[in-house]
Amino acid sequence: MERDCNKYRAYVQILKEELLPAMGCTEPIALAYAAAVARKALGQMPDKVAVAASGSIIKNVKSVIVPNTGHLKGIPAAVAAGIVAGNPERELEVIAEVSPEQMLQMREFMKEREIMVEHLDQGINFDILVTLYKGSSYSRVRIAGYHTNIVLIETDGTKLMQKEAALEEDTMTDRSLLNMEDIWDFINSVDISDIREILDRQIRYNWAIAEEGLKESYGANIGKVLLKNSGDDLSVRAKAMAAAGSDARMNGCGLPVVINSGSGNQGITVSVPVIVYARALKVSEEKLYRALALSNLAAIHQKTPIGRLSAYCGAVNAGAGAGAGIAYLCGGGYEEVIHTIVNALAIVSGIVCDGAKSSCAAKIASSIEAGILGYNMYMQGQQFFDGDGIVTKGVEATLRNVGRLGREGMKQTNEEIIRIMINQPG
Repeated sequence: MERDCNKYRAYVQILKEELLPAMGCTEPIALAYAAAVARKALGQMPDKVAVAASGSIIKNVKSVIVPNTGHLKGIPAAVAAGIVAGNPERELEVIAEVSPEQMLQMREFMKEREIMVEHLDQGINFDILVTLYKGSSYSRVRIAGYHTNIVLIETDGTKLMQKEAALEEDTMTDRSLLNMEDIWDFINSVDISDIREILDRQIRYNWAIAEEGLKESYGANIGKVLLKNSGDDLSVRAKAMAAAGSDARMNGCGLPVVINSGSGNQGITVSVPVIVYARALKVSEEKLYRALALSNLAAIHQKTPIGRLSAYCGAVNAGAGAGAGIAYLCGGGYEEVIHTIVNALAIVSGIVCDGAKSSCAAKIASSIEAGILGYNMYMQGQQFFDGDGIVTKGVEATLRNVGRLGREGMKQTNEEIIRIMINQPG
C-alpha cells in the first residue's frame, strides 16, 4: 500500500482515533467527564445531581471500581469524582490527578448531596445526561454515541453548545474502508514512523498495568490463578498478563490504559499477548509494531459493525485480533491470519457482556486462548468450514455474520441482562 494513497492515510488515522489513553473503565470515566464539564459550566458546587443513562451505560458502570476514588463503585461515585476532582481538559483522563483530600470530599459529597439516577432510553446505546443544580441555577451536559462526544452543554436555559447526537461512524474516519486483505497490505508496507508513537504508548501503558496486576492483589486475580494452576508456558503467560491488566483496571488501579474500540479491556487484550510473544520470540522491534498494527486493526474491523456497547463481549474480537498478531509473529502469512480469526470467532462468539467487573479478566483469558487455538488449529491442518454455525465462506462474510449477531441478534439479550442487573422483574 502506497504511503500517499487515501486508504493508507485513513488506516493511520483510524489507529490515532482508536488508540487513546484512558483511566479506568471507560464508561465510568465518560460519566466523570460529563460531570466535570457540567461542573465547569455551572461555576459552583451543586446541591443536587440528576443522572440519566442508557441501559448499556448502567450495565457497564454498576460493578466496576472508579479509579482514584478510594475504591468507590458505580454511577454516583463516577459523577462525584468528576464534580469534585475532574479536569475536563483531560477528557478520558479526567480524574487522573486526584489528591487524598479530594477523595474524602467525594465521599462527603455523596453523603450530603442527592444523586438521582434513572434509565434513559432515546434509542442510543451510548447515552449520558448529567444535570447539576444549585438553587435555581442548573447546568446540563449530554454525551451520546461515544465516550467523548459531547452533544449538549446547557446552563439556565441557554445552550452553550448543541449538535446532533450522531453515531461515532458519522464523525470519524470511515471504518468501512477496513478489510482484512487491505489491513494485511497496510501492516506489511506501513512506514513505522507513522505508527511508532501511537504503538509505543500502547506498549508502555498496557504492559505497565499488566505488571501491576500480577504484582498486587486486584479482583479475582485471574492472572495469578492462571500462572499458579497452569504453569508459565508462553500461551499461559500471554493470557495471564492480559488478564492481570484487566484485574487491575476493573478494580481501581490508577494506571492509564491505551484503549481499542472504546474499551481499555479490549486495548489490553489486543496488545499484551502480542508483546509477550514478541519478547519470547525475540523478534525485531519493527516486527512487533507490524504485529500490533495487525491485531489492533483486525479488532477494530470486527467491532465496527457491532458497535461500542453490545451484549456481545468485545474481548472476543480483541482475542481474535491478538491471535492474528501472534500468527504473524510466528511467521504466518495472510491465510494463517484470516483462518486464525475465523477459527477463534467460531469458538467463543457466544460470550455475553454483562457489564464491566472482575470476571472480564477471565473472559479475556478465554478469548486469547481461542485466538491461540485458532492459529494452532490451522497450523495442524484443521479449521472450521462454511456452514459450521455462523462461519461462512470467506473471512469478510464471516465477519459480517458476527457483526449482525452482535448488533441485531443480541439486542434482546442486552435488554434482558440490564433488567437482571437492575433487579427488574422479567
